[in-house]
Amino acid sequence: MSGFELSAIWLAWVLAGASPGPATLGIASTSMALGRRAGVLFALGILTGGATWGIAAALGVSALMLANAWIFEVLRYAGAAYLMYLAAKSLRSAMSDKPGLTGKTQTGTPSRIYAKGALVHLTNPKAILSWGAIYAITLPPDASGADLAFMFCFLYTGGVLVFLSYAVLFSSGKVVQGYTRMRRWFEATFALLFGAASLKILTTRIAA
Repeated sequence: MSGFELSAIWLAWVLAGASPGPATLGIASTSMALGRRAGVLFALGILTGGATWGIAAALGVSALMLANAWIFEVLRYAGAAYLMYLAAKSLRSAMSDKPGLTGKTQTGTPSRIYAKGALVHLTNPKAILSWGAIYAITLPPDASGADLAFMFCFLYTGGVLVFLSYAVLFSSGKVVQGYTRMRRWFEATFALLFGAASLKILTTRIAA
C-alpha cells in the first residue's frame, strides 16, 4: 500500500472519529461542564476502550461476536441503555435552575470520570466492528502480526489526536463561557443527541 493510500485511509479514519457520536459528545459535554482535566480523563477512558476493541478485532474477536449473536446483543443493549442514561441526565440538567458551572471542576473522582469514558466505548459494539472492517479493507487475509500491529498503531494515533483535541477545545475559556450562557440549550441538545445515538444502536442491524 502506497504512502498516499495510507494517508487517505488515516484521514478518513480521523474524520469518522471526529464526527458527532457517543465518544465525541461525551468528551465535549464533560469538558464544557467539568473542565479540561476531566475532559482529558474522559478522553483517555475513550481511548482505552478504543484500544481494547482495536486489539480484540486484530485477534479475531469481531468475527467471534458475529458468529455468536448474543454477545453482540448484550453489548448493544448495554450501550444503548448507558447512552439513554446520559440523555436523561442531560435533560434533567437542562430542566434544572442550578447553574452548570459553579467553580467546581469535577463531580467525581478521576478514576470514575476515566471509567465513564471507557464505558462509553466498551459498550458500543460498533467500535469493534469498525476496527474489524478497517483491517479487512487495509490488510490481506494472511497479514502478519507485525502488519496488524502497525495498522493498529497507525490508526490509533488518529483517535488520540481527535479525542484529546476535543477535550482541549471544549474546555477553552470562550467555549466554557458560551456553555455557561447557553447551558440549558447545550444540555437539551446533548440529551437529544445521546438519545438519538441510543436509538440508532438499538435499531441498527449488522449483517453477519
